[in-house]
Amino acid sequence: MAGSSRYLAILLAAALLPWPLATLAATLQISPVMIDLQADENATGITLRNPGDSPLYGQVRVFRWDQVNGEDALTPTQDLIASPPLIQIAAQTDQLVRLVRATPAPVAAEQCFRVLIDELPQPGAAPTNGVTIRLRYSVPVFIEPAGAAGQPRLAWHLVRTSQGWAMRIGNTGTRRAQIAAVQLVNGAGKVYVVNKGLLGYALAGREGQWPVPLPADADLGGTLKVRAAVNSLPVEAAVTVEPSS
Repeated sequence: MAGSSRYLAILLAAALLPWPLATLAATLQISPVMIDLQADENATGITLRNPGDSPLYGQVRVFRWDQVNGEDALTPTQDLIASPPLIQIAAQTDQLVRLVRATPAPVAAEQCFRVLIDELPQPGAAPTNGVTIRLRYSVPVFIEPAGAAGQPRLAWHLVRTSQGWAMRIGNTGTRRAQIAAVQLVNGAGKVYVVNKGLLGYALAGREGQWPVPLPADADLGGTLKVRAAVNSLPVEAAVTVEPSS
């Protein structure tokens, strides 16, 4: 997710497919990979680039983004409109997709959206042998309220579920928290790396939950701490270990 074009790609499927049977579609490049609209901004744009040697086709959809029981919830919306909703990008060229607020009135709290961009097969293309893997790209969009920027306020919990350990992060602040590079540190100073990249977002007034790949013999004794990057800033905080749920 780095490089001059800073693209973000998420595989839709193929985890269960034998690799020799799969053919990757051209990889779309997207900039920016996160959008923050200020209170006085009513429109913005996403640049899509096709670096391949054949045309690339896709659709663009906008969803209201919430979190329910720790999981992301997406609901179709017309509050933010993408134009054009269908794209055809020639080889080695760019396409600008505009995002326009339907009601450009000030908002009382931070609003969260996800723009989903799905690669589509070329119209009329003949079926290919095996399976072609199409990609889905997800771009977070935030609309800020007027006034001073809010801040996240996080509470960190390590919980034991039927699937193993999970990190539950509640955010009682007024701004989302982008959480990355998470480590757990036990009372003896032993460090357990949870992830090195992006873990996810805890939206304002919501909580997110993610699995934690701790070894079976992990020592969680003493005062457990978390080290992480929250909105690109280093954070260290206490972690509450909860009983099995």
